[in-house]
Amino acid sequence: MSRNVDHYGVRPARQGFRLNRRDAKLMGVSAGIADWSGMPATFVRIAFVLGALFSFGTAALIYLAIGLIAD
Repeated sequence: MSRNVDHYGVRPARQGFRLNRRDAKLMGVSAGIADWSGMPATFVRIAFVLGALFSFGTAALIYLAIGLIAD
């Protein structure tokens, strides 16, 4: 098993937040949050989509702000 993955298949959390442009779909925000928190990027992406739908676009604005400010 890889050193970067625990026995549940989850990567350990990083110390600081950074955009992950290597695994990015749009700006790398969701992949960066997934790296930072140790959870799968798919869950973070689904949470942002649901948040954007239920918050009338506020989550989308937060995503855009993080993407422009981080790194």
